[in-house]
Amino acid sequence: MPKLSSDTLWELAAAEVRNRESGGEEEEDGGETVSERSVFLMGSKSGGKTSILLRCLDRDEPSKPTLALEYTFGRRARGHSTPKDIAHLWELGGGTSLSDLVQIPITPASFRSLSVILVLDLSKPNALWGTMEKLLQAAQAQLEKVFSQAQQAEKAKAGTKHQMSVRSAACVLPKDYPDRELISPFPVPLLIIGSKYDIFQEFDSGKRKVVSKTLRFIAHYYAASLIFTSIKSESLMSKTKSFFSHLAFGLDRGKTVSSDSTKPLIIPAGSDSFSQIGSPPTTDVDITSLRAKNPKDLWKKVYEHVFPQESTSEQRELKDPAKDPQYSEPQIDAMRAQKDQELEQYKRNAAKSWKGLELES
Repeated sequence: MPKLSSDTLWELAAAEVRNRESGGEEEEDGGETVSERSVFLMGSKSGGKTSILLRCLDRDEPSKPTLALEYTFGRRARGHSTPKDIAHLWELGGGTSLSDLVQIPITPASFRSLSVILVLDLSKPNALWGTMEKLLQAAQAQLEKVFSQAQQAEKAKAGTKHQMSVRSAACVLPKDYPDRELISPFPVPLLIIGSKYDIFQEFDSGKRKVVSKTLRFIAHYYAASLIFTSIKSESLMSKTKSFFSHLAFGLDRGKTVSSDSTKPLIIPAGSDSFSQIGSPPTTDVDITSLRAKNPKDLWKKVYEHVFPQESTSEQRELKDPAKDPQYSEPQIDAMRAQKDQELEQYKRNAAKSWKGLELES
């Protein structure tokens, strides 16, 4: 007999919170646990995030521009007559303009089972570094804030078990991880997807090499996986889906590795090294003259020498989605413009009325 009738919604919610804090899994009636993970997608504006997500979920539906932050979920059964694992999926729209919304999917309740996917548009290399840098900084800052909050909360409980649960959420690398002492692992599992490879492969080979080697460096520096893909390639999308399913459902991501810059990169975390990547590809610039503060800054300066990043004025995006041309609705926009004019006229009339009252008094 279900106990639901005697429980209030708040009691059920409290039980769910206690359950998540104790491990993030819940039991079905048969005693089997259901795994719940969260995946947060962010990246280049119009970079193909939604299309990639739909393909990874086997959903045959047209993709639409993501407005601000959108949520969906995926479910997958481990076998016949077994409970389905759940993946909570968040997608951030607007490129870098709405990066402050990272606080919604990255919370104390989600970070223990959270992964991040960064989608970078390979067809727009002049916006790539800026997009990558701003979004990863925003996500990392929020993760560190959440870790700090969780540690303070657990310290209040003074329980050693709880303190361990917070620490284990951070990205802890094995002792034999390549360049372990030289890299700065992202706080949670990170997958970098280079999208629109079908366009990128037509680029000059020298420019492809710069982008490929730079993203290899960034991925290895953050202990992330890296894959280049195109929704026009069934083979690449199949491999991309394997990486996605590894994060969303804990499935095997496969053992394919491809680090040849003349081909789509497929590099699982831990299968690359700085010695394999080599130094930044430069032909017409003296590295010693760049005055870099650290290796990452050096790669940034070399990359921006080849691909000057768009100025802040060019990158500035509309904070108000209602004014974004990609969401235009002619009839609604015309009515909105009319109402805006009426509002401005009302303000002017009101201002005149107040001035008249002041004069009379």
